[in-house]
Amino acid sequence: MSASARYERAARRTQATGRVPALSVALRRADREPWIFTVGDSGNADFPLSPDTRFRIGSVTKTFTAVLVMQARDDGLLDLDEPISAYLDVPAHGDATVRRLLSHTAGFQREPFGDLWDTLVSPSAAELIADLGKAERVLPNARRFHYSNLAFAVLGQLAAHLNGTTWERLLTDRVLEPLGLHATTVRPPAQAAVGYVVDAYSDAARPEPNLDAAGAGPAAQLWSTAADQATWASFLVSPETVDPDGKVLAAATLDEMRWPHTTREEDVWAGGFGLGLMLAPQGKRAMHIGHNGAMPGFLAGVHGRRGGEDTPDGLGVAVLGSAGTAGETIELAHELLRLAVELDPAEIRQWRPAPPAPREYRSVLGLWWSEGSPFVFSWHDGALQARVAEAPADAPPSIFAPRPGEPDVLRTVSGREAGEQLRLTRDASGAVSSMHWATYRFTRLQDAFDGGLASDGSE
Repeated sequence: MSASARYERAARRTQATGRVPALSVALRRADREPWIFTVGDSGNADFPLSPDTRFRIGSVTKTFTAVLVMQARDDGLLDLDEPISAYLDVPAHGDATVRRLLSHTAGFQREPFGDLWDTLVSPSAAELIADLGKAERVLPNARRFHYSNLAFAVLGQLAAHLNGTTWERLLTDRVLEPLGLHATTVRPPAQAAVGYVVDAYSDAARPEPNLDAAGAGPAAQLWSTAADQATWASFLVSPETVDPDGKVLAAATLDEMRWPHTTREEDVWAGGFGLGLMLAPQGKRAMHIGHNGAMPGFLAGVHGRRGGEDTPDGLGVAVLGSAGTAGETIELAHELLRLAVELDPAEIRQWRPAPPAPREYRSVLGLWWSEGSPFVFSWHDGALQARVAEAPADAPPSIFAPRPGEPDVLRTVSGREAGEQLRLTRDASGAVSSMHWATYRFTRLQDAFDGGLASDGSE
């Protein structure tokens, strides 16, 4: 059975067992045409189910808002570690920092003030901010993870305020248009699917109302297609495959967003959050990155895969369903990512000889000792690298870059001791005779902290 046939079978099983009226699925990777599949009935008499059918993506919207906030940071409009009161006039909770709001660790209550899910009336942008004084801080700042739609609603209004526009206009101009996500909209278009609640004890399905999130829109408002959202998932994990010029966000900023800031649970470290992104470890150094979404009548799973052996570049999946009761919809996104690596792995790149290391670094290469342990320094992909000699083969190396004009002082740009300096000391011949990395001494022979050789024992 081909990979696409296996994907289709998994989607059909999810639609049937999850009892999802309409399911739309897309898988994207940099080296293939997108795979798109739909099954079911849109519930829209004028627009039968097709790849262009639009679904509510709920909290996947938060990832877009997080990107807008990081754009503002990169534009010099805010500092992630400053309180929101430095940028926005709020009646309460102004000490919450932007970083804490992005990582759901600011302690904001889950929803905007009021009984939104009873009234189905969301506050305007102005009302949302004005009502912050009535909203609770349910946990102390930085105490632990607590998911908050209110936090992201405030972040969206913050980004809009700093740019002197609305969240909708900012999103369109700075993200949707540059990436060509033309099927992603704030309002439901004519080809929108109907969302349902499916009865637990029969096959009845009742249409759900379409809630306009209004001022809380930055947390959950968007509609989209599976194809658009698979592209978005690819952008989140491999921006170089979707936005090679960094028009939307620098790749280094997305690296920052993907770094874990908190676990979701204290005793089960199976998932966490970066800056606006859900993180789901998969073992063997692979990570699924993206977000789930839920609104009345709809569930969405939008995730990309990064790291791990055989993962293709730009691997992203979106699964959009028209039942708010089918958790299988979200799990299918993760299943398809795993299947893609199993059934259609990345090509193994041929090794080719490369130019030698620059002359000034050749005496660094090889085995060194520090704290009694062996490290191997090497030159690959145009950079000096280091690894603990006994590290697992899949452990990423530390990578160094020389400081401008100082070839003997390098900065660790990734891996172990990221950010720390590596200082080289040379002998009279110009060869490197010792090194200091993060202030620890590195020598060619195994020695103790007093400088004596370990092989000399206690003599």
